[in-house]
Amino acid sequence: MSRIHEALKRVQQELDAAQGNHAERSGEPAANPTVMPVLSVLDSIRSRVPPAPAPKAEPLSLDALREHCPLSKWSPDTKTMLFFNPDEQAYGSEQFRTLRSRLYQLREQQNLKKVLVTSALPKEGKSFVAANLAQAIVRQQGRSALLIDADLRAPRLHSALGAASTPGLSEYLLGEADVLKIVQRGPMEDLFFIPSGREVSNPAELLAGDRLPFLLQNLEPIFDWIIIDSPPAVPVTDAGLLGKYCDGVLLVVRSNLTPFDAAQKARDEFSDKHLLGIVFNGIGLNSLPYTRYYYSSYVRPNGKQEKR
Repeated sequence: MSRIHEALKRVQQELDAAQGNHAERSGEPAANPTVMPVLSVLDSIRSRVPPAPAPKAEPLSLDALREHCPLSKWSPDTKTMLFFNPDEQAYGSEQFRTLRSRLYQLREQQNLKKVLVTSALPKEGKSFVAANLAQAIVRQQGRSALLIDADLRAPRLHSALGAASTPGLSEYLLGEADVLKIVQRGPMEDLFFIPSGREVSNPAELLAGDRLPFLLQNLEPIFDWIIIDSPPAVPVTDAGLLGKYCDGVLLVVRSNLTPFDAAQKARDEFSDKHLLGIVFNGIGLNSLPYTRYYYSSYVRPNGKQEKR
């Protein structure tokens, strides 16, 4: 700033001297110096000063996340977080393995990595499905998954996982935290988690901004799967906004609870191309004959799988 000031001062002095000499020769009063020469010199000085180099962020990688994200001390609810349960053959875990296999089959037919999990109404089990699907994925050797709680209105994933709720997605969308500050590394190998963050008054506007697609674009190459939990699709617009950033949508419907018209309305929020399928939640052990057969034939009374 001092160089510019000194240059302007010199130019001003030269202009005054030049116009003073001209006035002495012509006998005319000296005119006030014009602004244009000063601005021209200023532009010339700026053009010669090289711009400051932009900071170069190192490209993110799974190894970088493992190094920079400390291992979080989660206290998961083992009744609902099935793969944190010592008994991995607990009822429901096999259904998530089946869901995982179906997604891999779909991936053979279409580009599929970012999956949105939503429901028509609250309390239908979307967070339960999203969290256990991510756990089922990383139980396979060499697989990684990022679980994102994008329900900025009524987040539940941090409670189910026993994880910290902040800093999280809202802080990133507000520009208050970078990606390395919001990603948590869980006790299950290569399971990463971005919580919802602090409560905000304008969740739809934040989700509709430019920072979320930028975040997903940078994280997508790192993980095998990105599983996103969203608010329910009928009461608010957030799920429709989030669906545009994802490759596919899973709609959770709770057995004997979700009204048909609500499920239909939620389904209409997404195109046929984006809707991957319906996940029925809350089906009892005795609801389907093949389920009873599986557990009576392959699982011991204490829940342990038979060795066959």
